[in-house]
Amino acid sequence: MRAIVTVLGKDRVGIMSLVCALLAQHNVNILDISLQGDFTMVMLVDAGACDIPFAELAALLEREGEARSLDIRAQREDIFNAMHRI
Repeated sequence: MRAIVTVLGKDRVGIMSLVCALLAQHNVNILDISLQGDFTMVMLVDAGACDIPFAELAALLEREGEARSLDIRAQREDIFNAMHRI
């Protein structure tokens, strides 16, 4: 299952490594990364082999982001695409 992970916040050292390490820890493969602005990161990931339920992964990312004053969200790709159709 593919998903979109977004990270918003003030740029500082270690944001990418934090998110990538959390994803790798749960066997989530990063397919693509886009960076923009002060700090906006959008990642396309493959969570098909994730070792925890996707809702748990999304909650973990959100909690870790909040602890670091970042907005980190994970959403299934099909839901993301349905919400952002033009």
